[in-house]
Amino acid sequence: MTVSHLSAHMSRFRLTVDDHLMIAHSLDDPFFGPAQRLHGATLHVHATYERPGLDTHGVVMDIGAATDLLAVVLEPLRHQNLDELPAFENKLSTTEVIIAYIAQQLAQSLPEHHGLTAIEIEAGENPRARASVRLEL
Repeated sequence: MTVSHLSAHMSRFRLTVDDHLMIAHSLDDPFFGPAQRLHGATLHVHATYERPGLDTHGVVMDIGAATDLLAVVLEPLRHQNLDELPAFENKLSTTEVIIAYIAQQLAQSLPEHHGLTAIEIEAGENPRARASVRLEL
């Protein structure tokens, strides 16, 4: 099968790249128990780019470009206390809030004419729990 033949018969293609992010934060609400105190977290972040069919090069997007886009979005958050960043002011910086922020920033940083229909961000703070958000473009 040729690439164009595959693209015509498959409904969607996805590319996932990952990175990690070390942050500090506190969750100032009794709901969070001991996590109300300032603590560190390492989030393992997966970014999935989705499109119908493949581009003219037979890919969802270049893996290097996808990896670089995620790294650029994560850079301002690395080794930061999220409680001190304007983007998280008056917000509980839960994993869900953090991934929503990453998804929005990633969507805004996509190149023009990217051809993507959705991005999904997933983050795990430990091996047994993760959260994700899908952003339709």
